[in-house]
Amino acid sequence: MFGVWHFSFTVADLDRSVDFYASLLGFQLVHRQDQDNDYTRRLVGYPDADLRIAQLAVPGQPRGISTHDLELVEYRTPRGEPFGPHRNRPGAAHLAMCVEDARADHARLSAAGVRFVSPPQEITAGINAGGFTCYFLDPDDITLELVQPPRTMRTPHDEGAESP
Repeated sequence: MFGVWHFSFTVADLDRSVDFYASLLGFQLVHRQDQDNDYTRRLVGYPDADLRIAQLAVPGQPRGISTHDLELVEYRTPRGEPFGPHRNRPGAAHLAMCVEDARADHARLSAAGVRFVSPPQEITAGINAGGFTCYFLDPDDITLELVQPPRTMRTPHDEGAESP
């Protein structure tokens, strides 16, 4: 392995999710496509698969071979049952996003109606001690996390200086 291509979430309504990730979280929409073909059906293992796909990128992140970081997938066929917000179930995953001010982002997103598991918590143990973190849910109950790194882990960019 020589890199990560993207990570992906299956969503119920692609348009709603693209709006959430782009408008509220700041991801950049790179590409949309429909995938209603034999290759995709073989790939996902559903003989009748018909998917809508959106690819999004974190602005300012270095681009490698892939043009995107996050792929959102809506299965038009076959539709699946929601997984729910069960973070303790094997197979559950979450995406942690680095932020400059977890409390300010919590306030902004809460005011926009985003559902949080908790307000930002100070990290008091481990390698990230001194930072802040909180979990929240996307429109499909996918767990997301805001992480404000401790000052000792911040780069010059985090402090408002120009990156080298």
